[in-house]
Amino acid sequence: MSHPTPLARLEPGESLTERTYEALRDAILHNALPPGTALSVPSLARQLNVSRTPVREAVQRLIHEGLARHETHRGAQVSAVDIEDLRQLYLVREMLEGLAARLAAERLDADALAGLRGILDEHEEVLAAGGDDAAHIDLDMRFHRRLRDIAGNPHLAAALEPIAGRSHMALHSLWRAEEAPRLALEEHRRIVDAMAGGDPALAEEAARQHISRLRVRLSRSTPRGPQDRDAEAADRVAGSEGARPEGTGGGAPA
Repeated sequence: MSHPTPLARLEPGESLTERTYEALRDAILHNALPPGTALSVPSLARQLNVSRTPVREAVQRLIHEGLARHETHRGAQVSAVDIEDLRQLYLVREMLEGLAARLAAERLDADALAGLRGILDEHEEVLAAGGDDAAHIDLDMRFHRRLRDIAGNPHLAAALEPIAGRSHMALHSLWRAEEAPRLALEEHRRIVDAMAGGDPALAEEAARQHISRLRVRLSRSTPRGPQDRDAEAADRVAGSEGARPEGTGGGAPA
């Protein structure tokens, strides 16, 4: 197991629990706290220069979101990525993200649409600047969380939050084709375009295709070689075909 990078100390101030959570979440997504790292409350509190209470609350939130897990006799630790578990997780997420997009399309107003397009524009700028994986992951999380917020269904949000947390962490842990961030952004644009066009069914289909294709891309966690170039070519074909939703989306090509 690799050793975690020491965390930066936090300064006293308001919203200490929130800032503690953000510091730990960012450390996980930046792989400063790799999968399997023990989340010792006393140790983290010393590193962050805070009391144990905000750390304990932050760790519980990370567990709820799927970025960490609690094991009997071992305590909390950063969640590990398992390929087969990830495939199963994404099958469930495909259905729920589709529902979120449908509900969001039904409730969409001008402000919500502007907010979504703002995230897409920011993502475009990050890609153009050659941003790292952590920046891509953060924007991807913001986009899907904004969809859940617009959908306005707290039960759906509660079901999706831990699933989304675990699947987003996998973005940093698994090999991805170089085109993956661009493909994800293009798929996000198709979701928003369908919503802006007032078509909830098309928005649902676009969201399901996005998650289905992402699942296939993420499952290719092998070293780069001839077979990987073939996979990347398949991704490009899938991206071009995605402009025309096909079937239910569950069997969409990668």
